[in-house]
Amino acid sequence: MFIHHVYFWMKDANSAESKDRLLKGLKTLPTIKLIHAAHIGVPANTNREVIDRSYQFSLLLIFKTKADQDAYQTDPTHLKFVEECSSLWTKVIVYDSVDV
Repeated sequence: MFIHHVYFWMKDANSAESKDRLLKGLKTLPTIKLIHAAHIGVPANTNREVIDRSYQFSLLLIFKTKADQDAYQTDPTHLKFVEECSSLWTKVIVYDSVDV
């Protein structure tokens, strides 16, 4: 398995319109056939010292192989998402992991 976890910090985190646009864009990504499983989320209401709740959205994608994830990066749906939504965020952090 190849896990691709992306966190998004929005330019205007208080704008319902911006949040709706980003969420709509994120929801297009799980339609890509290379993705084995997907989850779109927002910070949980948990408060411990080790928890970062400063982001607005997270995207978790599970691929069967690294090659599938590599192909996802150039998939037209992913490229369109980046083109249409990148103006909405100020920061993106990606955590990729593989099985041990």
